[in-house]
Formats: sequence, structure tokens, C-alpha cells
Amino acid sequence: MENQILIEARELSRRYGATMAVSGLNLTLRKGEILGLLGPNGAGKSTTMKMLAGCLAPSGGTVTINGIDLAQDAKGAKSSLGYLPEQPPLYPELTVDEYLRFCAGLHRIPAAEREAAVTRSKQACGLVEVAERLIHNLSKGYQQRVGLAQAIIHRPPVIILDEPTVGLDPIQIREIRALIKQLGESHSVILSSHILPEIQAVCSRVMIINKGRSVYSESIENTAQHRVESVIAGLRRPPSIETLKGLAGVNRAEALDGGLFRLGVDPGTDPREALAEAAAKNGWGLFELRSQSKTLEEVFVELTSGDITVHETQKAA
Repeated sequence: MENQILIEARELSRRYGATMAVSGLNLTLRKGEILGLLGPNGAGKSTTMKMLAGCLAPSGGTVTINGIDLAQDAKGAKSSLGYLPEQPPLYPELTVDEYLRFCAGLHRIPAAEREAAVTRSKQACGLVEVAERLIHNLSKGYQQRVGLAQAIIHRPPVIILDEPTVGLDPIQIREIRALIKQLGESHSVILSSHILPEIQAVCSRVMIINKGRSVYSESIENTAQHRVESVIAGLRRPPSIETLKGLAGVNRAEALDGGLFRLGVDPGTDPREALAEAAAKNGWGLFELRSQSKTLEEVFVELTSGDITVHETQKAA
């Protein structure tokens, strides 16, 4: 089903004594999405992930997984979920095969189907060659793969991954990112991270969390389009600066060299179409028109530095 909602959290909150770790957070995950939760350390990402996975009770709000209320039917809701916490829940004294068989039993996979499930998850996570090795003797990267294998062994529609590349070397990070993208073809994924390139490389949508609140939610593809900061226009017969300032969506204008002008843009607007129409109508001789957009890094810094006003952007939620 297109646009099927697999996770929906509404007004999710968690308080630790006097500290509000997560406050009134709304989150939606649709089928086929890889959603990146991005935020500085201490922003509330891991707390949010634990509440979504049912490992931590919220102080307020609701979580629905695949149409099932997590508070009312925890077992039913969690059956649609695979979870890899920041520290993989591994038994180092077991081999990979032994551990995955154990996990298959925990997920109530029928005995007759467990070997097929173990084989399938090993193949998906690149573990076939190390199946008989003790987990203790595997590299950190392969241990992460084992953690991913246990999260998908029961074929859940949703996978939650909390900081899955922490502590890995650059080669292992690239391998795990590629694996997550591959898993995203058959599962919906929520991935938490404070690493910008990771979110950009893997995710289809990003949500920025700061001080326990959602301050931004938009698709990776549309992030730049929704953050147009200024427009550069080349005009052979330009009007006055005041005329340019009077265009819809323009809040400032300055002349540059070579007949170019930089026009400041009101938040959420893009005046390029209006500018092109005015230039054609008035004979301004438009020869160049382009936008200057904020990068995801600039958006992140703007929304997580200092005391800011919270901007809820739920267009893609």
C-alpha cells in the first residue's frame, strides 16, 4: 500500500526528574522510507529510539507500529519491529549461527522455518563466511552486521537503528551504510546519527532534533529547495534597487559586479518565477537566474546552535 504509515508517534515525551529529554515530538515513518534522526549529542535521539522500540516507557504521548498501539499491545506491535541499539545485544561466547538461531526462537519463528530464516539473514548481512566463528572473535564491523542480522531475522516491516556506525573504521562505516541502503529496499528504516554525511548518504528523509524537540523534518531531496536563502539575477537593463526589493518574496537586494544582483528571500519562498515574469514584461534583459540554498550542514547549525525558535516542518511527515 502506497504511503502506508508504519510508525506514528504523537506528542511523545520523556522526563527524567526535572529534565525533559523529549518534549512533544511527532514522527511518522511511511513504507519504503529511510528516516534519519539527526541531532547533537544529548538532543534526545537515543531516548526517542528507545521509546519507539518499546524499551522505554514515554512520560506522555502515543506510539503506533503498523497500526497497533504499543502501549496497549506491546507484543503485537513489536512483532513488526527490528531493533539494533547503540550497543548490539550480542552473546560473545556464541557463534554467529548459534546466536541467530537463538534470536529466531525469541522472535517465535516456527522451528521448521528457523534454519531458512538464519540463512536468509546471514546472506543479507554478509555473514555466511563467518557463520561458525565466535562473535567475540569478530571485528566491530562484523559484530554490527550480526546485530543487523538479528534485527531483520523475522522479516519486520520496520527496522530501528541507533548510531549503527559508532566505533567503526572508515571502511567498516562504508560497508554498513551500503548494507543499510540495501535493507531499505525491503524494509522501512529509522536511523539515528549525529553525523551529517551519514544521513545524506543513506536516508531519504531527515528529522533534526534539538533539546528534545523536532525542529526540522523534510526529504533529503527537497531540503535545499525549501531552504532557498537568496537568488542571483543577471540583468542587462536593471531597474532600481527599490524596484527589486518590491518583488514578491524579496526582502533585500544588492548590486554585484557584472550586472548581477543578489536578492534576499523570505523564508519558505522562491521569487525566481515572479522575477522572470517581471524581467520579461519590463525588458530588464534577464541573462542569469539561480538560487543559493543552504546546505544540510548550514540548516543543522542554524537550528541547533544557541537559543533558537523551534520551527516545526512537517511537510514530509
